[in-house]
Amino acid sequence: MKKELPSCPVETTLMLISDRWKVLIIRDLLGGTKRFGELKKSIGSISQKVLTANLRSMEESGLLTRKVYAEVPPRVEYTLTETGYSLKPVLDAMVVWGTEYKKKNA
Repeated sequence: MKKELPSCPVETTLMLISDRWKVLIIRDLLGGTKRFGELKKSIGSISQKVLTANLRSMEESGLLTRKVYAEVPPRVEYTLTETGYSLKPVLDAMVVWGTEYKKKNA
């Protein structure tokens, strides 16, 4: 069953990536597939519980895929889907805007 999406496209986008952690997860996965530990380390101050919840939410939204390998210890890898990669221009625009803002307000 599909979720009811807001009529406003901006609201839809915000619904999917409004959480600070989700944007950072996308940023890190734009470089390619990463394991849970790699994501936790690169993001920094995120707890394991919050990272897990955000990854599950993003998987449900179709922004990333989770692949579990039957090994001991278990290995889990996360990769952006085509939909997830389509957010790259949004993040690129955020980089440009953030850089300009920092220059003006430093």
